[in-house]
Amino acid sequence: MSGQGSGGNVIAALCNVFFPGLGQLLQGRILAALTFFLITVICYGLAATVIFIFLWPVGAIAHLWSIISAARYRPD
Repeated sequence: MSGQGSGGNVIAALCNVFFPGLGQLLQGRILAALTFFLITVICYGLAATVIFIFLWPVGAIAHLWSIISAARYRPD
């Protein structure tokens, strides 16, 4: 992928809207993809149990961060 603002980054950001971490996986950043996915899914899952309802903002921030990270990625 070319760089920030490229079509590949836009596609990666759109993939993250539906599945957090998928955009990073498309960019070849496996550790970032796994981290974003796990944080988001665990926080959303625990918030769904109602016991840890206060965790949904953390999951939402991680989800948004994964989208922005994929859109702004610049390979070295």
